Amino acid sequence: FRSKVRGTNMCGFVGYVNQTDVQDDVIEKMANRIRHRGPDDEAFFRDNNVSMGFRRLSIIDLAHGKQPMYNQDQTKVLTFNGEIYNYKEIRKELKELGYNFRTEVDSEVLIHGYDAWGPELLQKTRGMYAFAIYNQKENEVFLARDHFGIKPLYYYDDGETFLWASEIKAFLDHPNFKKEFNKELLPIHLSFEFIPSKETMFKHVYKVMPGQYVIHKNGKTEVHQYYKFNYDKIDNSQTVESDASQIRKLVRESVDAHMVADVEVGSFLSSGVDSSYVFNEATKIKKQHIQSFTLGYDRSKYSEIDWAHDFAEGIGQKNTPIKIDADDYFGILPTIMYYMDEPLSNPSAMQLYFLSKGTREHVKVALSGEGADEFFGGYNTYLEAGPFERYQKWVPGFVRKGLAKAVENLPRFHGQRFLVRGAQPLSERYYRVNYVYNYHEREKILKDKSLNVDTGAYTKHIFDEVKDKDEMTQMQYFDINTWLPFDILQKADRMSMANSLEVRTPLVDREVAKFAATMPIKTRIQGDTTKISLRKAAQAELPEKVANKEKLGFPSPVAQWMKEPKYKKMIEDAFTSDVAKKFFDIDALLEIFKEHLNGKSSMQKIFTIYTFILWYQVYFPEDCEHDIRDQIRFNNVKAHANEQNFAEA
Repeated sequence: FRSKVRGTNMCGFVGYVNQTDVQDDVIEKMANRIRHRGPDDEAFFRDNNVSMGFRRLSIIDLAHGKQPMYNQDQTKVLTFNGEIYNYKEIRKELKELGYNFRTEVDSEVLIHGYDAWGPELLQKTRGMYAFAIYNQKENEVFLARDHFGIKPLYYYDDGETFLWASEIKAFLDHPNFKKEFNKELLPIHLSFEFIPSKETMFKHVYKVMPGQYVIHKNGKTEVHQYYKFNYDKIDNSQTVESDASQIRKLVRESVDAHMVADVEVGSFLSSGVDSSYVFNEATKIKKQHIQSFTLGYDRSKYSEIDWAHDFAEGIGQKNTPIKIDADDYFGILPTIMYYMDEPLSNPSAMQLYFLSKGTREHVKVALSGEGADEFFGGYNTYLEAGPFERYQKWVPGFVRKGLAKAVENLPRFHGQRFLVRGAQPLSERYYRVNYVYNYHEREKILKDKSLNVDTGAYTKHIFDEVKDKDEMTQMQYFDINTWLPFDILQKADRMSMANSLEVRTPLVDREVAKFAATMPIKTRIQGDTTKISLRKAAQAELPEKVANKEKLGFPSPVAQWMKEPKYKKMIEDAFTSDVAKKFFDIDALLEIFKEHLNGKSSMQKIFTIYTFILWYQVYFPEDCEHDIRDQIRFNNVKAHANEQNFAEA
């Protein structure tokens, strides 16, 4: 939409500290493993100490955005994935310091900025990014990840070998990577559906956490926090009207910043306010047609296609529907587990995969509405905070505990759950802590009972960081630091990049978050209305029925599909497989599935076990009776049949 001013690099990169027994072609193999992140270009750097690889998806000015990129005296080497929205301001500062620029690309401000300021550069950046810089003079590797974890970055450190990559799967091609399942984290995964810490399901593989940088030098690794979202500046004088006005300005500015590209930019569109608002703002900024894309099903009960089509048509824009069925969904699951790196049982990941796949047939870049619920207070569970706070204030703790103990084993009745949870601290009570399985449910299904731990204790420190705040604020803080980066943004990155599509999230932005951190409760929720200020801002831009529409999430018929004979058998086969026998009580699993078939159990419980088993079969086939990698290869070829340069996993 603008002139060619910089080289945006939606891509993947890999690297390792060299070892004498590693062949020269290892860096190419690692980079090719994540070719889906960057099918347009590749480049490599090697010296006696470090090897670095880069795969690029070209969005802006391919000719002038080549990486690896060097500083002026060729002593520092950069590989970068992302976009720096305020690169012009940083570039101006660096020019005043005497730095000369060879290109107009945003990545060059990182290599010169690090040369000038070191890690302090990160205090100046606004964007979505992960990057690695190798300092040849100091023999030092510097890794950094953006404020909120939009772009991924991992490292492997077992005390002898140090590797880094955009995706864990790249480590598989390094001969000194010891692939080990981190079984101690299985109950954590069963509770949250992701791992809410720097740890991963592979031993010695760690996330560079949002807002962190890592320095590896002389065989030692240091982790530093340069940014942490907080609520230290809540302003109770703010009103819904004033906050809505400010949100309108921020959303317009952020969407504008996220639309820089030399290729067509499209937009995801559901029936909800978030994506509708982002899409609508994009059309106003561009002042011409923008394609939108919506996933749905033939069953209108679960489909948002009609709603999205009517909205797009109402504002004079085009909407492209993308439909899938049960065969599509269940057939691609093993491949999804491969792309995801770690097991993630959010059913919407598969939908997002097909939405990205269909969108990529038309555009290379798409806007999305992630982040609004976390920053502006959009989840219905936040409405629980008020009643629980009043209950805890007026009813003494010993009375609450006594009531909970008296009713917890009684037959179900209205209010029973409230009384039981009312005796618990928020770090145990908040439903994200037991999002899928609670302690007692895990005790029933885990084969090795010694693995079971108190998942509330695992994340209590996050609540402790804001223990002086009200409960709703604590919930949002928890979600911003766990649910957003490890679930929402994780699947957005993996499912889009699996299809070589770049997804941009204007509502997950440093300036948007800076303002959101000042909002008092009264401008986040009122009565039974969530994200009240965002909705009011949207009302000025969107039809009222869209701005005030109840949140649906990503509706799907998966729970019903599970009951159909074909897919029922697939799940039963998994639940009686050698992997299931290795980790779970088979009878307990089958009982949970039986309850679901009778309408009494949670689909999420079944799906979490099922996807974990598939993931384990994908990444640890040597432990399995049946190797499903051929199925993955088939699905990869089928999914990417029109991409000549796609490399099979």
